[in-house]
Amino acid sequence: MVMYDSILARSFSRHEQKKLRYGAFVCCLLIALCFCTVLKPNLNPLPALKLQRSMGVKHQILALWETNSTQQVIKNMLEYPEINTNTTEEFENMTSQVAADSDDLQQNASTLTNPIASSSQAEEAKIEEVVTKNLEPLCNTMEAKTEFCEINKDVHVDAKSSSAFVVSSQIGNRSWSIRPYARKEDKTAMSHTRAWSVKPVIGELEIPQCNRNHRVPAILFSNGGYTGNHFHEFTDVVIPLFITSRKYDGEVQFLISDIKPFWVPKYQAVLKGLSKYDIIDIDKEDVVHCFPSLTVGLKRHEKELSIDPSKHSYSMKDFREFLRNSFSLKKANAIRIKEGHQRKRPRLLIIPRKRTRSFTNTGEISKMARRLGFKVIVAEADINLSKFAEVVNSCDVLMGVHGAGLTNILFLPENAVFIQILPVGGFEWLATNDFGEPSQDMNLKYLEYKISNEESTLIQQYPMDHAVFTDPYSIGKQGWEAFRSIFLEKQNVKLNVNRFRPTLLKALELLHQN
Repeated sequence: MVMYDSILARSFSRHEQKKLRYGAFVCCLLIALCFCTVLKPNLNPLPALKLQRSMGVKHQILALWETNSTQQVIKNMLEYPEINTNTTEEFENMTSQVAADSDDLQQNASTLTNPIASSSQAEEAKIEEVVTKNLEPLCNTMEAKTEFCEINKDVHVDAKSSSAFVVSSQIGNRSWSIRPYARKEDKTAMSHTRAWSVKPVIGELEIPQCNRNHRVPAILFSNGGYTGNHFHEFTDVVIPLFITSRKYDGEVQFLISDIKPFWVPKYQAVLKGLSKYDIIDIDKEDVVHCFPSLTVGLKRHEKELSIDPSKHSYSMKDFREFLRNSFSLKKANAIRIKEGHQRKRPRLLIIPRKRTRSFTNTGEISKMARRLGFKVIVAEADINLSKFAEVVNSCDVLMGVHGAGLTNILFLPENAVFIQILPVGGFEWLATNDFGEPSQDMNLKYLEYKISNEESTLIQQYPMDHAVFTDPYSIGKQGWEAFRSIFLEKQNVKLNVNRFRPTLLKALELLHQN
């Protein structure tokens, strides 16, 4: 440095030395500027790498986001002027690091596209779950008693092809076949139910064009199965229809398949209470109906005549209140009997049944009940459901042999007493599941009376040591048809009024507790 200064001092004046220093400084700046201009295109920040692939589990989409930590370092070095000219080596090191990071990203991408080679630890570190979405339409085929599809987008319903079409790029090519009757485990019932297809399509050209546009959602269900049996009409259709449609508050269109001519008039009050629109017999339609959303099939509880409030937001109390409003039933609560102040007699309804499992001594039963203090009504339901609902609602106690007619307990007032008569044949399971347990969810007081062999008319057809009496379950093991032909179709009941009397006294006692 001393030598450099002495040479400059001998060769140049102070003024000339100052000019040389300024010139050298300017040259250095020019060299640095050229250096940065040449290298900058190769040092642009690497874009974030975004890779997606379907993991195929519950339709989850997983995304990999990888960012390079050296991007900001390079950007800062290029933008700040205080970079000195000795950073060439640093740039080379950083460029090598960027290349290495890029190789790592490519390797990660390869790992993601090859599930077999992927490491669970690497995925946990680098994969962020950004979308979890069930594909629509959501077709629920896992319920014990029913299948249904809820399509929450525009749907085209074509009766000619028994299909509901929905346009969506998210669904893929999968389709569903649904029999919209809520007893899917019963092959006999489903064999009388028309199948409907829910078909996703990708483009508008693949879908039949609308002939009638509707502004409200729709529910498509069937009158097939066991419609015609009063019990099945309620447990398989009416209650599930209430569960499925009540949330719409009347703003919903019903499409009925396999329609029975008697069914709509019979349940007119129910249908009007759930929908403000006339029903459509969808099987007869030759035009395409379009709706903003559609449910194919009905939701229901696994148990008979029941609603699970934790799952469906409604209870049997809500349903019975709906029935009272729909049929304009006046009596909300059963009579309360007070000691010494009994002005009104409790009303006892006897359902006699006309064909099978009938009471053969209805007069004798009625006479005994009147002596105990009941006002007795003997009646059976007919096609006029509204009229019979009023009769049932006016009563405080209902009794009858196990059968579909007992379904009318739905119309009883709160805290009424229900007496189910069990005929010979091992009816305990059926009686409990069909009516016993459901009645308690209806806030009714349940009593059960099991007849003796002598009270069954089967004693006139079979000897006392026959399996019909000694081992009725062996008959059941032969199949439903064998069980039904003997215990359901050949049997009537002659109640021993003296033996039955304590059951009616118990009913009176329960009314005292109201």
